[in-house]
Amino acid sequence: MFTKLASRRPPTAGLLDMLLGPHGVDRYTELVDPLWTSASRATVVAVERPTQRSVTLRLHPNRPIATRAGQHLTVTVEIDGRRHNRCYSPAGREGDRDIELTVTRHEGGTVSEYLYRDARPGMVVDLSEPAGDFVLPHPHPGRLMFIAGGSGITPVMSMLRTLAAQRHEGEIAVLYYIRGLQDACYREELESMPGVRALFVCTRGRGGEPVAGLTGHFTDEHLSASMIDPDAVYVCGPPSLVDAVRRHRPDALAESFAPRSFVIPTSAGGGRVTFADSGVVVDDDGRPLLEQAEAAGLSPVNGCRMGICHTCTRRKTRGAVRNLTTGAVCAADDEDIQICVSAPLGDVEIAL
Repeated sequence: MFTKLASRRPPTAGLLDMLLGPHGVDRYTELVDPLWTSASRATVVAVERPTQRSVTLRLHPNRPIATRAGQHLTVTVEIDGRRHNRCYSPAGREGDRDIELTVTRHEGGTVSEYLYRDARPGMVVDLSEPAGDFVLPHPHPGRLMFIAGGSGITPVMSMLRTLAAQRHEGEIAVLYYIRGLQDACYREELESMPGVRALFVCTRGRGGEPVAGLTGHFTDEHLSASMIDPDAVYVCGPPSLVDAVRRHRPDALAESFAPRSFVIPTSAGGGRVTFADSGVVVDDDGRPLLEQAEAAGLSPVNGCRMGICHTCTRRKTRGAVRNLTTGAVCAADDEDIQICVSAPLGDVEIAL
């Protein structure tokens, strides 16, 4: 009964929102049950730790979430009273009711370390709507080449499982870059998938002999050893892998959840930053707008802090900023920017 109630709001919810003031009905119903809300939330129903550096969670959302294979979700968890947002790509088949997430722990990573250490059945997390265009086209190409690095295997697994469920009859090859074979998530499943040729490439350390003798980082030889002239290439991993693949296949569809390096200006732009909604004005100190807002005592919603998840997007009402990952200058009034990777150029006003 609670699952059905959680999946949709009562018909009178709009009237109740007005009567209950600024918080609305959700603020009170979720005190009874965290899933009894119009927001997308999910309960962790199973936890596994397949490798020493990863944790796999199975989530049951309070309502169906239509995620295409390869897309990502923003997951919000509460740690020591603070909410943290991170982007993760489900690894399950397109159309699955439950959501499977595999998270690789990173040293010093607040969320990944917490999930690896403390994730348990019964934990509740918030979910965003699915996003991203790292998806399979329709109709599917006949010969598909997937290249993944580290946690980039999760959207690839979603695509592979979806293709298998749809009885795809074309050729499929997978190049999977990991530190060592002990870090290869989904290894047994990949090796047993009918019609899939999976090659594991060890980039460093030990942990078993790499399949097909491939080691090191991506080269044209790796691509040739996997599949000659694929119809489509998909790559998900760190920027260095994406860039290397695109030098050989400029048409490759790519996704990266690792930050590109960027240099924070050593000097300020000489202007003032106005956070208009909060009535706060500060002298620009050269750092990204997100950091300047936090230093001013504001708490803007944010996620990855590296220009990937778009959680921190805010409206710039006037002024110019530089995107620290691309170098692009945004000077038009009334445009949305990612404040985690945007530094002011002169006077700037932000709707925050």
